[in-house]
Amino acid sequence: MSVIESAVPRDPDRADRTPLLELRGVTAGFGELTVLRDVNVAVAQGQAVALLGPNGAGKTTMLRLAAGLLRPRAGAVLINGEDVTRRSSDQRARRGLCLIPEGRGIFRNLSVRDNLRLSVPPWRSSGIDDALEAFPILRDRLGQAAGTLSGGEQQMLALARSYLAKPSVVLLDEISMGLAPRIVDQIFASLATLAATGIGLLLVEQYVERALEIVDRVYLLNRGRITHHGPATELTRDTILSHYMGESAP
Repeated sequence: MSVIESAVPRDPDRADRTPLLELRGVTAGFGELTVLRDVNVAVAQGQAVALLGPNGAGKTTMLRLAAGLLRPRAGAVLINGEDVTRRSSDQRARRGLCLIPEGRGIFRNLSVRDNLRLSVPPWRSSGIDDALEAFPILRDRLGQAAGTLSGGEQQMLALARSYLAKPSVVLLDEISMGLAPRIVDQIFASLATLAATGIGLLLVEQYVERALEIVDRVYLLNRGRITHHGPATELTRDTILSHYMGESAP
């Protein structure tokens, strides 16, 4: 059993809980280009969900749409059962949604301490101590410029910043990109720990096998459509291969 697998036990009942985040029949795109077609995705409390697919499938577009950075042409986005389709990204953040984009989204010229201080939203009263307890590697780097941290430490800082907002759902776009395998293991162990606290996770990830070690459910996306969804434990290598080869796409 790996470090990731032992970080938190699987809970098959998570899928039966009321969704914290739900996309219902979403269609979206840019200009005349349709990227997502009638997509349905749900993330429950404490549930880690992977969104997998080849390049150009629409994965990042789906995260941006969920976060309020893109409006759907059809369908709805719900947070804790509330329709937020017409709500701004800031209003969605106030309702518990947090996006960690590809590239980490940290303030590289500011210190780790200032990055954390700026991450406490005005509607929260908590300080940074909770984040440092969850990510102790940052404690000895508080005075260091964020841009001088290693890639793994920068991802830890991005996770700590999201943690300070006390989110109900965190969206993660390729959080392991460019990191060494050992650091990827640490990052994924941290994600499993976050899910164990009740936070829902929706992650787009290139390391498919490692993602499957921590997630409860998987959605396979190809050519803008969901081609498979279900428990991660039921996903076979053949299903993944045929999906990435495009054989299951319409």
